[in-house]
Amino acid sequence: MKIDKIRTLQFFIATCDLGSFSKAAKQYETDPSTVSKAISRLEVALGFSLLQRSTRQLSLTEAGTRYLQVSRETLDNLTLCESQLRNEKDSPEGVLRVSVPMSYGRLYVRPMLKSFHQKYPNIKIELLYDDAYVDIIKHKIDVAIRSGTLEDNRLIAKKLSPMDFLMCASPQYIKKNGYPRNEKEFSQHKWIRFRFKQSGLLMPILHMVKGQVKESDDDRSFVVDDGEALAELCADGLGIAQMPHFVAKNWLQKKTIQPLFSAYRPDNFGVYALYLKRAYMPAKVNVFLEFITEQVNALGEFSNSTWAESIYKPLD
Repeated sequence: MKIDKIRTLQFFIATCDLGSFSKAAKQYETDPSTVSKAISRLEVALGFSLLQRSTRQLSLTEAGTRYLQVSRETLDNLTLCESQLRNEKDSPEGVLRVSVPMSYGRLYVRPMLKSFHQKYPNIKIELLYDDAYVDIIKHKIDVAIRSGTLEDNRLIAKKLSPMDFLMCASPQYIKKNGYPRNEKEFSQHKWIRFRFKQSGLLMPILHMVKGQVKESDDDRSFVVDDGEALAELCADGLGIAQMPHFVAKNWLQKKTIQPLFSAYRPDNFGVYALYLKRAYMPAKVNVFLEFITEQVNALGEFSNSTWAESIYKPLD
């Protein structure tokens, strides 16, 4: 026997409060027999009586008195929970767990958080740094910022920008060693290379020559698994490095490194904000996505372009 438990509890509480099936039925715009039968089915399912019925009145049994108290508390808690969830949906508040890659998190996301907190003081931020893939469902992450390619089709992906890779060296390195005029001269230089932590693979040197993608693996004088270390060693004059635009940005602005060629953009690479598919989106997630998109746009980066496109130096 299938019972609509919540509806039946509403009938039961109303009957007790109002003193009759007919008054409870009127409150819920139904007929008295529907209310009476629903409560009777509940009693059969429970195996004990909740109400003592007579031609003149209804009264609670001892079990019914206890059951009424718990029923009232249960529905009150449910109503309160629903109200809180609606408020969270409409009002940006609560704890927001954000997972970010190491370099992008430190260089882009972290500097944005002061303004975000000033605008939304009721949102508490938990910022989790990790270059490895993080299961945002398992770890209860609200938003994950990820660079590279997408792997999880269970998630919604909002593209913040493409990924442009810049081949850079410091002015002192160029002064001492010159710079490669074309790919054939790559092997004559020292290189600072990046190794992916999760896979352990070394990122190849990527470049475009006459419309075709080329990969090189000429030198491994320095190998690091941190984007900022890549840029720092490059700024120290230890070799040439190829790095994402968001890693190169600060060092280019300080002129401690300079681009050697035009930026290279691999197909399907980008920076994304990932979040769960939900029937409704909490306000804290919505405002964070809107905020970070605005902030990234202010840096000259959009879903289909970055500031690095303005750098044009042909590779022979």
